[in-house]
Amino acid sequence: MGILTFNSFQPQVCFQEVPDEVALAFTITGCPLRCQGCHSQDSWDPQIGIELNRLTFEGYLQRYQGLVSCILFFGGEWNPQALIEKLLIAKTMGLKTCLYTGKDKVPLKIVQQLDFLKTGAWLPTRGGLEKPTTNQRFMDLKTGNLLNYKFRE
Repeated sequence: MGILTFNSFQPQVCFQEVPDEVALAFTITGCPLRCQGCHSQDSWDPQIGIELNRLTFEGYLQRYQGLVSCILFFGGEWNPQALIEKLLIAKTMGLKTCLYTGKDKVPLKIVQQLDFLKTGAWLPTRGGLEKPTTNQRFMDLKTGNLLNYKFRE
């Protein structure tokens, strides 16, 4: 196996993906899950995007300091060392952390660094977080509360 990359598209400010938070979202490229119906198939190639190294990540956090309350990663769990490094930096800067993954389970060493976690692949027959039939779960890990209902408000 080759060296794992940790590349990202340009981050985006999001207002709906993490309830009651303004999130700076990083889409990590190289997703190995290949979920059917994925709306981010352009993120499957690990070579696209820019390397999200420590210096680049800290630069983004400084640029958005005071404007966002949470850092959101769309993927990245396939490179736990790089992801955890970024989560720890965000927490040190007083930001909440969130991971969106198509997996149903995430290693504890990652979960311990998160405030919020969305799990579950998008299934066309079940829909996303806004659907009562979804298989996906959005959890507030600090309270243990399931927050799916917030996506239906």
